[in-house]
Amino acid sequence: MGYRFSFFSFLILFLVHSATSDDTGDQLLKGINSYRTSLNLSTLTENQNAACLAEQIVNQFKGQPCTNTTGSNTVPGTEQQFPNYPDFLEHCHLNATVTQDSAIMPACVPNLVPAELVLTNFTKSQYSGSLNQSQFVGAGIADEGDWVVVVLSTNTPGGSFTLNDDTGFGSVVKVALHSLLLLVLGALIVLVN
Repeated sequence: MGYRFSFFSFLILFLVHSATSDDTGDQLLKGINSYRTSLNLSTLTENQNAACLAEQIVNQFKGQPCTNTTGSNTVPGTEQQFPNYPDFLEHCHLNATVTQDSAIMPACVPNLVPAELVLTNFTKSQYSGSLNQSQFVGAGIADEGDWVVVVLSTNTPGGSFTLNDDTGFGSVVKVALHSLLLLVLGALIVLVN
């Protein structure tokens, strides 16, 4: 009986943590979209590949202190800050040519509450310049502890966050086609002999 209770308790805690974590990103995207709408700009759609990069970057801030004075103004939002940026891209099956026009915006807010304070770290900081640009059409958001990272994407080749050709679903299809071709050739050789 205790085992079931422990597993059930763990499952509830996991679901609550996941919902809370997703909620931060969802609320922030809604807030950013309201902000952009007030400026007569298009809303941002969720970009899963940009979210993957945001997740890699926010993990770099894990355990770093965040105070009321840290905010977004003390954290440069460029890939030069992250020496292992190429590893992040590789993990997400991306390359630099499809991310070069993006905007990377890390910020910290103690306890990530209230939601308005998180939004203000983006709309009332140096990041507002990127949020005010019409070239951005998508966003990926990730949070860890007191840190949140927003990565903006464009619909141009230099900021689209499209997957590399040799990774992901495309490579699976290529391998399957090559395997099928080899199977057909093998069957033909057997039939001819």
